[in-house]
Amino acid sequence: MLQINEIFPLLREPKNVVITTHQKPDGDAMGSSLGLFHFLKHLGHSVTVISPTNWADFLDWMPGTKLVLDYERQTEQADQFIDKADWIFCLDFNTLSRTKRMEEKLANATGMRVLIDHHQEPQTEKFAFGNSNTSKSSTCEMIYDFIMESGNEACINQSVADCLYAGVMTDTGSFRFPSTTASVHRMVATLKDKGLQHSHVHEALFDNYLENRFRFIGHVLLNRMEIFYEYNTALIAISQQDLIKYDIITGDTEGLVNYPLSIKGIKFAVIVIDRGEERKCSFRSKGNFDVNTFARKYFNGGGHFNAAGGQSKEPLEAVVAKFKEAMAENKDQLSNYQF
Repeated sequence: MLQINEIFPLLREPKNVVITTHQKPDGDAMGSSLGLFHFLKHLGHSVTVISPTNWADFLDWMPGTKLVLDYERQTEQADQFIDKADWIFCLDFNTLSRTKRMEEKLANATGMRVLIDHHQEPQTEKFAFGNSNTSKSSTCEMIYDFIMESGNEACINQSVADCLYAGVMTDTGSFRFPSTTASVHRMVATLKDKGLQHSHVHEALFDNYLENRFRFIGHVLLNRMEIFYEYNTALIAISQQDLIKYDIITGDTEGLVNYPLSIKGIKFAVIVIDRGEERKCSFRSKGNFDVNTFARKYFNGGGHFNAAGGQSKEPLEAVVAKFKEAMAENKDQLSNYQF
């Protein structure tokens, strides 16, 4: 994989470009994809954003979202764009399996795959060019760096600023996670100088949920959360019946795993959701507990030191039991909590 800066001289040559990200894209995935979309369009490229799956409704406000193709619903059309792409930018994931049913198509594409991502253990052999930097707060911060380092700061317009701010803000937990470095604040300051209206972005992301989501959260916290004080750990397990009862859609469980971390002494939180075809896990921690290693070891997942994901094909009850066994195996680390 060659360094990303080697494509900087080629940016002025119009290309057919596809931008894609991981399945069920979050704020950083969609924000980085659309931020790059608007930037490359400004330079004269022909650009198409393809999401492997659908995405949360609360991301629909982002400029350009209506143009994004859903691979599961628009496979034939998306395949045509992939077939003619000169460049395929792969954002906020570093293994092709994170694109679900797109994996085979991307692996066989003739266009050059370009990686921009901040997760651990990249599949570098699958990318012609790339930037993999785990010290970065978000892929949106990396797209900002890409624009600035290529000498194209003048191309950061309102649309680019809105998208990139949304991603860096959500991936840093509204700037409270340790990944919020000085460079993040300098980025935001630059975006503000260029006209970013940050309150608008916050309202669009956080103030547009339906009543049923709040009733669902109340139900979950009251009836589905277990606290293990001897392990400084909290577990939330959500069944398909819960999702159906409260009419939960993509995005409605976003951020729910962080709630238990507000409890005094809790350093590790997990949420397990029965999605039908598989059980999805999200892990969060504070301090020195490495959830990336935990997710890779026990749940076929990975991510960052304090935020990771995993999955299992086993029934919900079996996944919960496996988590409790894994928690007990890590008792020494979890019981000796160091802020």
